[in-house]
Amino acid sequence: MSKACEICGKARVVGGTITRRGMPKKKGGIGTHVVKNNKRIFNANIQSIRVMTGSGTKTMNVCSACIRAGKIRKSPR
Repeated sequence: MSKACEICGKARVVGGTITRRGMPKKKGGIGTHVVKNNKRIFNANIQSIRVMTGSGTKTMNVCSACIRAGKIRKSPR
């Protein structure tokens, strides 16, 4: 299954988590310092649903934001 929305093209994004150590200055320490910067992936919430199209019913991979916004019409079973 594809990891991208077929309507808006939303896909996964690469980001990171920053690990800090030390006591903050406002709590009486000498300040926090960056120790690590780990890469991580933010995946889009992709759902495989049946959609009504002009030619009939089709299974598509759509993000939850497009489903909630009403950009597609769900097919009855």
